[in-house]
Amino acid sequence: MSNVIRIKFAKRLRELRFKRKWTQEELAEYADMAYRHVQRLESTKNPPPVKIDTIEKIAKAFRISPSKLLAF
Repeated sequence: MSNVIRIKFAKRLRELRFKRKWTQEELAEYADMAYRHVQRLESTKNPPPVKIDTIEKIAKAFRISPSKLLAF
Protein backbone atom coordinates (compact mmCIF):
# COMPACT_ATOMS: atom_id res chain seq x y z
CA MET A 1 0.00 0.00 0.00
CA SER A 2 1.59 3.27 -1.09
CA ASN A 3 1.88 6.18 1.30
CA VAL A 4 -0.62 8.22 -0.75
CA ILE A 5 -3.23 5.49 -0.43
CA ARG A 6 -2.52 5.12 3.30
CA ILE A 7 -3.10 8.85 3.79
CA LYS A 8 -6.37 8.67 1.81
CA PHE A 9 -7.44 5.72 3.97
CA ALA A 10 -6.57 7.66 7.14
CA LYS A 11 -8.69 10.62 6.00
CA ARG A 12 -11.58 8.34 4.98
CA LEU A 13 -11.48 6.55 8.32
CA ARG A 14 -11.55 9.84 10.24
CA GLU A 15 -14.37 11.16 8.02
CA LEU A 16 -16.55 8.10 8.67
CA ARG A 17 -15.79 8.19 12.38
CA PHE A 18 -16.73 11.89 12.61
CA LYS A 19 -20.00 11.25 10.74
CA ARG A 20 -20.91 8.69 13.41
CA LYS A 21 -19.69 11.05 16.17
CA TRP A 22 -17.52 8.25 17.55
CA THR A 23 -14.28 8.69 19.43
CA GLN A 24 -11.24 6.68 18.43
CA GLU A 25 -11.79 4.62 21.57
CA GLU A 26 -15.36 3.79 20.52
CA LEU A 27 -14.30 2.77 17.01
CA ALA A 28 -11.57 0.59 18.49
CA GLU A 29 -14.11 -1.10 20.75
CA TYR A 30 -16.65 -1.64 17.94
CA ALA A 31 -13.94 -2.99 15.61
CA ASP A 32 -12.34 -5.13 18.33
CA MET A 33 -8.90 -3.59 18.00
CA ALA A 34 -6.53 -1.56 20.13
CA TYR A 35 -7.19 2.15 20.49
CA ARG A 36 -3.56 2.92 19.62
CA HIS A 37 -3.95 1.04 16.33
CA VAL A 38 -6.94 3.18 15.35
CA GLN A 39 -4.95 6.24 16.34
CA ARG A 40 -2.05 5.17 14.08
CA LEU A 41 -4.39 4.31 11.19
CA GLU A 42 -5.83 7.84 11.29
CA SER A 43 -2.41 9.45 11.34
CA THR A 44 -1.64 11.34 8.15
CA LYS A 45 2.05 11.79 9.01
CA ASN A 46 3.17 8.18 8.74
CA PRO A 47 0.21 5.78 8.57
CA PRO A 48 0.98 2.06 8.74
CA PRO A 49 0.00 -0.43 6.04
CA VAL A 50 -3.53 -1.73 6.54
CA LYS A 51 -4.19 -5.46 6.52
CA ILE A 52 -7.25 -6.91 4.85
CA ASP A 53 -8.62 -8.29 8.11
CA THR A 54 -8.31 -4.81 9.65
CA ILE A 55 -10.29 -3.35 6.75
CA GLU A 56 -12.92 -6.03 7.30
CA LYS A 57 -13.18 -5.31 11.05
CA ILE A 58 -13.51 -1.57 10.48
CA ALA A 59 -16.09 -2.01 7.70
CA LYS A 60 -18.10 -4.33 9.95
CA ALA A 61 -17.98 -1.76 12.78
CA PHE A 62 -19.35 0.91 10.42
CA ARG A 63 -21.82 -1.61 8.96
CA ILE A 64 -20.64 -0.94 5.43
CA SER A 65 -18.90 -3.08 2.84
CA PRO A 66 -15.11 -3.00 2.61
CA SER A 67 -15.45 -1.48 -0.86
CA LYS A 68 -17.43 1.44 0.59
CA LEU A 69 -14.78 1.89 3.24
CA LEU A 70 -12.16 2.10 0.51
CA ALA A 71 -14.20 4.46 -1.68
CA PHE A 72 -11.91 7.47 -1.58
